[in-house]
Amino acid sequence: MSVPAYSRYKASNCDWLGDVPDHWNLRRLGYFFEERRQKVSDKDFPALSVTKNGVMPQLETAAKTDDGDNRKRVALGDFVINSRSDRKGSSGVSPLDGSVSLINTVLKPLDGVEARFAHHLLRSTAFQEEYYRYGKGIVADLWSTNYSEMRAITLALPSFSEQTAIAAFLDRETGKLDALVEEQKRLIELLKEKRQAIISHAVTKGLDPDAPMKDSGVKWLGEVPKHWEVAPLKRFLGVVSGFAFPSSDFSHNSSDTPLLRGVNVAIGELRWNEVVYWSRREGDGLDAFELIEGDVVIGMDRPWIGEGLRIAHLTEPDLPCLLLQRVAALRPQRQLLAQYLVQLLCGDAFYHHCVPEMTGVSVPHISPSQIGDFVVALPPVHEQDVLVESLSKLKVGTDELIGTTEAAIALLQERRSVLISAAVTGKIDVRSMDKVNDPATPITKVREMVSE
Repeated sequence: MSVPAYSRYKASNCDWLGDVPDHWNLRRLGYFFEERRQKVSDKDFPALSVTKNGVMPQLETAAKTDDGDNRKRVALGDFVINSRSDRKGSSGVSPLDGSVSLINTVLKPLDGVEARFAHHLLRSTAFQEEYYRYGKGIVADLWSTNYSEMRAITLALPSFSEQTAIAAFLDRETGKLDALVEEQKRLIELLKEKRQAIISHAVTKGLDPDAPMKDSGVKWLGEVPKHWEVAPLKRFLGVVSGFAFPSSDFSHNSSDTPLLRGVNVAIGELRWNEVVYWSRREGDGLDAFELIEGDVVIGMDRPWIGEGLRIAHLTEPDLPCLLLQRVAALRPQRQLLAQYLVQLLCGDAFYHHCVPEMTGVSVPHISPSQIGDFVVALPPVHEQDVLVESLSKLKVGTDELIGTTEAAIALLQERRSVLISAAVTGKIDVRSMDKVNDPATPITKVREMVSE
């Protein structure tokens, strides 16, 4: 079944709109909205956050200021948009009365404008690109769009009843797409949880289900293979803490020695996109901080970010480099493989071992003693090697599934964006779509129709 277009179109003379239905009203934005500029206090009007998911009560993570008496009033049904280009997409119709920071523009819809239609129209990718094109600023990738420029943008609006029909259609169809996206995101979480559970089992029980077991004497470990050694990690490695190189003496000469800083340690990898250097001198006493191949480096401040531990295995291409403070190098001895050490520390057990001392502090931090005191069950080296290979294959397979799922999410989100832009600019006629029960129709057909 094809997606219908309108029978007659006219030129809008605007690149972002293209041709629009003949009966739609072409006017500048200032004809449909007026700016609300009332200054209020967040003591009288609760603070709201303007996010890419719309307008909502102020987030706990939002930056707080002492300027709570100098905010903009927002009424239920107003459209709010962040004027800064680095906040592109942060906008929406407010479901609440409240106040927002002055960086936002607040628009009151005038008679004849349906709030939900305005929400979809002004949040569409097509409009957002046009909006920020009107911005001004002195920084190439950061500028703001004021209402004085915004009001000149040409919009095309149908009758109120048609706006209502389009908004209802988009609410319904984007809801379906959003539900599919959430399902895919949950699948990714389940894949990660399953991978973590397999890793945790492998480094505590091994791969042989018939191996003789013994009581480890450690509550969280329980029974472990009988031939594994149970001991604190400090028996199997040395810990090197980084040196406090003064930032005032950092070099930016790439012929000098790179410094490995906390910013370079990501989850499972090193990132050298931000590099500073140190000029070595003979007899400078820094040899103890020279990293070697096989070292495992770990970020000591905020060690866990997002979904994992900031830890990486040093290989030959990363060398030479010197270790800066707030990063530690773990140097495995003969009984411990570096790759296996990474698997041990990335498990839930190490996190729970460290959590009690990180609770309640502003900057979570782990210490060398915490790492050294972590009790592990260590198999022989040849068995560690087999485990590492098996877990590496698991990671590759899981990453492929996650990549496929993320691609599906990106496609759904792209289709959502195309669908909204097509509907709010009149490229498709959705007035009769409420009579159609084929949920695939607007998703699978709209791109072909728009590109024709």
